[in-house]
Amino acid sequence: MPVTNNKLRTKIFVLEDDLWYSQFLSYHLSLDETHEVVTFGSVNEFLHNLTNAPDIVTLDYHLPGYDGEMILNRILELSPNTYTIVISGQEDISKAVNTIKQGAYDYIVKNEHTKERLWSIVEKVKEHITLKNEIEALRKEVYQKQEMGKEIVGSSEPIQKIFKLVQKAASTSINLVITGETGTGKEFTAKAIHQRSNRAKKPFVTVNISAIPGKLLESELFGNEEGAFAGATHQQIGRFEEAQGGTLFLDEIGELGFDLQVRLLRVLEEREIVRVGSITPIPVDVRVVVSTHRNLLEEVRMGHFREDLYYHLLGMQIHLPPLRERGHDLLLIAQKVLQAFCEQNNMPAKSFTTNAQKKLLQHTYPGNIRELKAIVELAAVLSEAIHITPEDIQLPESTLSQISEEKTLDEYIADTVQKYLEKYNYNVMCVADKLKIGKSTIYRMIRKKEVYMAERK
Repeated sequence: MPVTNNKLRTKIFVLEDDLWYSQFLSYHLSLDETHEVVTFGSVNEFLHNLTNAPDIVTLDYHLPGYDGEMILNRILELSPNTYTIVISGQEDISKAVNTIKQGAYDYIVKNEHTKERLWSIVEKVKEHITLKNEIEALRKEVYQKQEMGKEIVGSSEPIQKIFKLVQKAASTSINLVITGETGTGKEFTAKAIHQRSNRAKKPFVTVNISAIPGKLLESELFGNEEGAFAGATHQQIGRFEEAQGGTLFLDEIGELGFDLQVRLLRVLEEREIVRVGSITPIPVDVRVVVSTHRNLLEEVRMGHFREDLYYHLLGMQIHLPPLRERGHDLLLIAQKVLQAFCEQNNMPAKSFTTNAQKKLLQHTYPGNIRELKAIVELAAVLSEAIHITPEDIQLPESTLSQISEEKTLDEYIADTVQKYLEKYNYNVMCVADKLKIGKSTIYRMIRKKEVYMAERK
């Protein structure tokens, strides 16, 4: 008798009013230890348990007092992904054909060959299920990559690493800290993770810690009862309750005051909140994702952030690279922003000229994607034609020229060489060519420790 190597459990319901025959089927099906077999002698009990979505049902088509066609229809209605194998004491070819047309997977006659026939059919069903699951997993993976490509744009090596981390974070409930400079897309990344997680159908709620005064933040997070404080004229639901079952994104967690750090730690440990002005705990099922542009460990060392909260939050860290380190991703993002802005404002589709693209690439973007978005949208408004030219691109004066810093000429030269080394993966020959200087000049600066090298990727 064949035994499958499939490690996944196969749930099989047996509906049979003959106790001996029910035990006979259950015994033989249970010889495969990966089968989870449940027997039913009552139709009502069987139908009630169909919400458990069995993989396979063996159905006695001639149960006393019941219409087999009606039961089959109910199976198809309540558990459409279940494969039904009809087992009948009557060898009726027309009945078998009609049953399969109605939606049954196969039809078996009760005789000396039932056991072998049932095994063969069950194995085929399991192959179907495995194949369907593999196709569904592949379809989901392709869909997620397509959707992620729409959300997180780029093909650079740093952003490809982010893609992989987002997928891993979405498949688990591990604590998550997203770090990166202002404007690198921390909230965007948190939302992408939420949308791929098993919480996707529940709320995604954002709280910008730095934007809410400390006295109001407690009520914002945990809610308050009527009369809890001056001005509390009604009960307010906090963001934890609002995010019930979903994800709460706490942006700039490093700005959270010490008192609220204590309360947050308690919520994370106890999985319950207490509204301001109340003593009644309220259970919450929320995945908390935090972000910061600060070095939290350094904040702990300086006494600005609680060590116990830091270690509680510590799980997977996703560090978003600044735009200046993402190479030509910048142009992909700029074109996407431009396309979206034109569509939103009923403007004709526009694109950047080659020289306009070069100008965009020359800027360092201290404000990252947020700054790029503002520059591109302004360029779309200023341009008179469908092609955006360098004259349409207005870069902030403060970053066009960095001479405001008092440095020696040698220091400026060293800074420039260092930036090019980092940009071109520490390829000395490439940097020498780009800057039109001798490679010996760069090696001399390395020896004098005016610039440094790192391992090439």
